[in-house]
Amino acid sequence: MTYRSNFERGSTRWAVRMAQWTAMGIPESDFDKPKIAVVNTSSGLSVCFSHLDRISKMVQDAIRAAGGLPFEIRTAAPSDFITSAGRQGRYLMPTRDLIVNDIEVQVEGAELDGMLLLSSCDKTTPAHLMAAGRLDVPSLVLACGYQLGRQCGEHHVDIEEVYKAVGTVKAGQLSLDGLEGMCRAAIDGPGVCAGLATANSMHCLAEALGLALPGNAPIRADGPRLHALAAEAGARIVELVREGLRPRQILTPAALRNAVRTAVAMGCSVNVMRHLIAIATEAECPVDVIAEFEACADTVPMLTQIRPNGPDRIEDLDAAGGVRAVMQRMGPLVDGGALSVSGRTVGEVLAEPLAIDDQVIRTLDEPFAREPGLMVIRGSLAPDGALVKLAAVPAGIRRFVGTAKVFEDESLAIDGLRTGAVQPGQVIVLRMLGPRGGPGTVFAASFMAALVGAGRGADVAVVTDGELSGLNSGITIGQVMPEAAEGGPLAAVRDGDTVEIDLNARRIELAVPAEEIAARLRDFKPPVPQGRFGWLHLYGQLVQPLSKGAVLGERAPLK
Repeated sequence: MTYRSNFERGSTRWAVRMAQWTAMGIPESDFDKPKIAVVNTSSGLSVCFSHLDRISKMVQDAIRAAGGLPFEIRTAAPSDFITSAGRQGRYLMPTRDLIVNDIEVQVEGAELDGMLLLSSCDKTTPAHLMAAGRLDVPSLVLACGYQLGRQCGEHHVDIEEVYKAVGTVKAGQLSLDGLEGMCRAAIDGPGVCAGLATANSMHCLAEALGLALPGNAPIRADGPRLHALAAEAGARIVELVREGLRPRQILTPAALRNAVRTAVAMGCSVNVMRHLIAIATEAECPVDVIAEFEACADTVPMLTQIRPNGPDRIEDLDAAGGVRAVMQRMGPLVDGGALSVSGRTVGEVLAEPLAIDDQVIRTLDEPFAREPGLMVIRGSLAPDGALVKLAAVPAGIRRFVGTAKVFEDESLAIDGLRTGAVQPGQVIVLRMLGPRGGPGTVFAASFMAALVGAGRGADVAVVTDGELSGLNSGITIGQVMPEAAEGGPLAAVRDGDTVEIDLNARRIELAVPAEEIAARLRDFKPPVPQGRFGWLHLYGQLVQPLSKGAVLGERAPLK
C-alpha cells in the first residue's frame, strides 16, 4: 500500500528523514511501513500516568508485530488533583486544548498515518477524541484504567473520601491526623480516580462513541486485561490504517447520540457535556449535543448507581460488564448502526452475549430511577442551559429556594465554611470562574466537596460557571451558560437575591424582574485578565463559550 508518510524517493523530505531515522537505528526496511503515533500523555507528576510508559512499550511492540512502525509522542499531561494547584486550577481546561494542538503539530507535521492514543486523567481522553476528530487520520483511543482505594481502619477509603474529608476537617469533625491517615490509604496502584468522575466517565464514553475497543471501559489500570487490550489495540491500529477507517466515519450524529444517552443512563460527570460538544465541533459533526441531553431526559432512566451516585464502585461496574453491558441493557435507545473501531457496527458488538450483574446494571423495565442521571435545566439564570447531576442530588430534594451568597474566589467560599459566611438556606454563587472569566476554567469542585464533607450538602445549593468534578455530590448546578464573564445573567446576581431551583420543572430562576437583570448587566464590566503573556492569556483571547464546548477559535464578542 501507499501511505501518506511514504515520501518520494530523492525528495528533500525523504532524504532528511532517512538521515534522521538511520541515525536512530531504524532499519531501512521499516521506512515504507505504516507509521503510527503512539500518543503517550504521560507524566511523573501524578499516579494517573505512572503506568503509561509500560503500556506504551506494549503497544509499540504490538504495532511492530503487526507490520507497523511506531513513534512515541509525548504531550502535556494535566492531572486534576496535581495541576490544579497553580492559579486555582485555571490550567486544567486550557490544557485539554493544548494537548489537541500539540498532537496536531506532531502528527500532521510529520505526516504520520495513524494514532493510538493512551488516555488517562480527565482532560486527556476528551483531548484525544478531539484530536482524532480534527485530524481525521485512523485513530484508536486506549483508556488506561482506574485505580483502587484501600482499607483505612474499619472503612474503605478512596480519593473521593479524601476530597470530602477536607470539609469535614474545616467543620471540626475530623482531625488533621485522621485526614493524613486517609491520604496514606486512599490510592492503591496507578490509574484514574475511583468512581464515576470525569476520567472514568470519558473512558466509558470513548467506547460508547466507538473510538475505543469493545470492553475497554472501565478497566483496572495495569492489570492483565489492560495488557491484553494494549496488544489488541496495537494490532488493530495498523489494520485501521490499511482499511482507511477514519474517525469522522465513526463520530457521526448517531455516535454522539449514543454517547449522550449512555452518559444519562450512567449518571456520568457533569463535565462530559462540554467535552462531547467539543468533540462534535472538532469532528465537524452536525449534532446539537445540548438538545440531545434535553431530548433524552424523559426517555433514558438511571441504570447504574456508581459512586458518587450510589453505593457501587467503579470496579463493580467493571465486573458487571462495563459500558458495553450498560449499552446492551439500553436496547432500543442505542443506534446500532453506528460504527466502531473494531470494524463492526455497535449493533454487532452489542449482539454478543454478556454475563451482566443485575444488581449493578439494571434493565429499562426495572431501573434504579426513572429520572435521568444528568439533566439540562434552563431559566433566567441560565438561558443557554446548565447541567445538574441529578443522580448525585440528595434523595427527595427536587426544589430549593434560597438567598444568594456570591463568591468570585473559591478559596474564600471554602473559608466561609469555617467563618460561618456559608449558612443553611443559601445558594452559593461561584462565578467569574468559567473559561473566559478565569481565564481558564477555575476548579470550583473543591468547595462542593468541602461543603458535603462539612455536612451541608443537603441544605446549601451551589450554582457555578466554574469546573466541577464528577465526584461532586449535593445540590450543584454547573456549567451555567452563558458564563458570567460573557455577560450572562450569573453576573447580575447580588447577595440576598432569591434563587429558585426546580429540578422537576428543569428550571433555575433569579427572582429579580427581567428589566432589573438587564439594567444590572448594562453596568457589567468584564474582568481584566491577570497577566499579559503566557498560555492562559492566549487561551482567554481564543476560547469560545461553554455552549460551543470551550474550544479555541475566533473570539466571540460579549453579549
